[in-house]
Amino acid sequence: MSCLNGTDCHETAKRRTALAVLALMMAIFLLLSAWSFLPSRGQAEPEEIQYGGAGAVEGKRVFQAYNCMGCHTIVGNGAYFGPDLTRIYADAGASWLAAFLPSAGGWPTAAAVRVQLQNAAAKKDAGTADLQAYLQRYPGAAERLEKRGGQHSLMPNLPLSAREITALIAFLKYASAMNTEGWPPKPREDRRIPAQFLQKASAPAPASQIMAAAVPSAAPAPAAQAQDIVALGRKLVTELGCVACHATDQKRTVGPGWGGLAGHEVELADGTTVTADEAYLVRSIRQPDDQIVKGYPPHVMPSYDALIDEADMKAIVAYLRSL
Repeated sequence: MSCLNGTDCHETAKRRTALAVLALMMAIFLLLSAWSFLPSRGQAEPEEIQYGGAGAVEGKRVFQAYNCMGCHTIVGNGAYFGPDLTRIYADAGASWLAAFLPSAGGWPTAAAVRVQLQNAAAKKDAGTADLQAYLQRYPGAAERLEKRGGQHSLMPNLPLSAREITALIAFLKYASAMNTEGWPPKPREDRRIPAQFLQKASAPAPASQIMAAAVPSAAPAPAAQAQDIVALGRKLVTELGCVACHATDQKRTVGPGWGGLAGHEVELADGTTVTADEAYLVRSIRQPDDQIVKGYPPHVMPSYDALIDEADMKAIVAYLRSL
């Protein structure tokens, strides 16, 4: 075959070269396809990641059911309205997530994370029940508590059950265990915990010490004492993160509203009714699953029994009565 002006186009040689290149590309494609079916080469497997008896696969189904990627990015996929969740477990840990997910409308406080560390699964996962040691291991939790703890967030409160929360933590644990080859990028490397915040994160002083510092040496009038104890109760429920799940009026959020609660009848999930006296309020705080209010799921509120002494409890009850 000849080309313009009778010159030889070497058509046969060019065709052979093209076929050889095509065959090489096909061989590479087949080799890579076969390689993709080999074992994971050390990559994390979702079937192997567990948290609190739930698996990462179950957590992924919960993540998809609530359309979390409509706001968040994970492993490079999703939207950018909310924070990237790829490394949130590695940064903040399971206890911070367990404190945040049930009441996402408010950022958890140090006290709320301390409550979650009493949970057997969280304690086992973190390797400690001490808040300061936990914050040393998860500096992202310390940073979040310092900058946003107790403040309102832009995320709505989702009707997550205790099982769904556990499964979500398992899925986020798996995402943190994946080799993402550097994604997402890190905007900074300095994640040291401020020393002054670690001091703040230590166990709060009991109410007796707070009152001793606040009340003058002279015995105040009874009305002033009542006002002080209500103010202390208001301060405590804010520090403990209670207002992230409970409204101070009758509005329904994650938990029942407090407005008009004290002294009135409450219908329970088993069909019985009980008067919200002091004994009921104390029991609801110390053993929240003993008497579940009708229309609310169990196992969502953690027990504050180990964090609230008798003086603090009296102040909280006084504040609830004031509402």
